[in-house]
Amino acid sequence: MHVSEIMTKDVISVKADTKITEAAALLLQNHINGLPVLDEELKVIGIICQSDLISQQKQLPLPTVFTLFDGLIPLQSLHQMEKEIQKISATEVRHAMTPKPTCIAPDQDIEKLADLMVNKNFHTIPVVSEEKLVGIVGKEDVLKTLVPKS
Repeated sequence: MHVSEIMTKDVISVKADTKITEAAALLLQNHINGLPVLDEELKVIGIICQSDLISQQKQLPLPTVFTLFDGLIPLQSLHQMEKEIQKISATEVRHAMTPKPTCIAPDQDIEKLADLMVNKNFHTIPVVSEEKLVGIVGKEDVLKTLVPKS
């Protein structure tokens, strides 16, 4: 079985400048975990998931530091801290999305899809053909293949 046989073809997507509140409403209203983020040419440039939005609700952790010769040395990278600040303070999808998400081709086997979902802990994966979004698959789509059709 191939990804094209189980993917959702009518994909709900957003643009990078979509407001976070609008993306959250789309996720909730449609009972989905993630939204592909598209550019003007319908190429996937990111994905925004429930977990990205939930991260906005956490507090910024204070980095652990130690002193050496009267200097403070952070134990957390400044780059990681900047990314967390950006996600927490995001007002647009571009600031909270995961850029350059893993995508899959429609002709890939479901085994490859399942492997990505399990080993990378992905819940939603965009389906791309010739660099354009053609569908999306989620864990529920894979689970449906296990249930006999009546």
